[in-house]
Amino acid sequence: MSIDKPLPSAGKPFRLFTVLDKMIIKDLFKTVFSVLTVLVVIIVSRKFIKILAQAIEGNIATETVLSLLGLKIVIAATTFLPAALFMAVLMILGRMHREQEMAAIASAGGGVFTIYRAVFWLVVPLSICAAGLSMIASPWAEAQTEKLMHQDEENADVRGISAGRFSEYSSGELIFYTEKVDQFGKMHNVFVQNKQGEKLGVVNADYGRMEFLPGGLYLILEQGERVQGIPGQKDFTIETFKEYAVLVEKKAVAFMPRLEALPTEKIWKSTTINEIALMQDRLNAPMGVLLLAFLAVPLAKSSPRGGVYGSVLIAFGIYFSYANLQRVNHSWVISGIVPSWLGYFWVEAILAAIGFLMLIRLYNWKWLLLKLTGKVS
Repeated sequence: MSIDKPLPSAGKPFRLFTVLDKMIIKDLFKTVFSVLTVLVVIIVSRKFIKILAQAIEGNIATETVLSLLGLKIVIAATTFLPAALFMAVLMILGRMHREQEMAAIASAGGGVFTIYRAVFWLVVPLSICAAGLSMIASPWAEAQTEKLMHQDEENADVRGISAGRFSEYSSGELIFYTEKVDQFGKMHNVFVQNKQGEKLGVVNADYGRMEFLPGGLYLILEQGERVQGIPGQKDFTIETFKEYAVLVEKKAVAFMPRLEALPTEKIWKSTTINEIALMQDRLNAPMGVLLLAFLAVPLAKSSPRGGVYGSVLIAFGIYFSYANLQRVNHSWVISGIVPSWLGYFWVEAILAAIGFLMLIRLYNWKWLLLKLTGKVS
């Protein structure tokens, strides 16, 4: 009795990730993380110095400093993710070219599309991450930064109070002194000099506190005496009070966030030119990740005897031009020089064209055409 057994398939087993894919993805991920960390630390540290200077001056509360630092990291990571990926692809593939790893891959039948497959296994998730950062996380971080700064500006006068020191407000028209400030912010034994036109008022009170009321910041004094009049004349007014309020500074209660802090859903279908340009800025982040990675693959190819940095100088020139074209194009869209429907498309098209030209230079356009049509394996 014979049993027919199915013959093993002669084709290659399907693998979602090849060994080469895993190697390149692992190296790329570590390099992207390292480069992005360095870039973010450099940029955020410069801004953090300014934040610390404002905190020392009393314009920002000390408990707000770390929150602002975290928000600045989110914003900087969104901005520099495309650049970090671009540099990482150049570094990893450039090293593989110099160490003859690419020659070994080619001798085993792997070509440029094998490399693109491995690179884009990481690039596509990173582009989705860039879209999330640009569309959701970065506007949220901008909005939170604006709110924290607004709150600290409102409370700056209260934080500037210290016992045993004369404090000056309203361009010198109000000067007050307190002997003690308790843990609840209540002042004890308060002296106030308030000038209104030619009249000069002097107030002594047992207690005082700062409070925001409709119209601005007020100094509320309790259990005191007020003397008011014109210096050199005898018609002075003397009165005692249980509670007396002095306007310290007018404050705008309305909070108007910057355009960059607007959530994406509010500007998605906007017809305002400034908001259209902002929406295009946010869409540009994931597109930049994809196109810069596409360009970096042929750009990374270098001679085995080439320098350590290979084509880094050319890559720097390309990225510098691309980044500056983005900034210039933003103003062009707002001013109407570039139509809003065109937006950043022409900048992205130039970047894609440079990538295709570099592929043609390296592999010949006839070979690429045969490869795309499937006539060459």
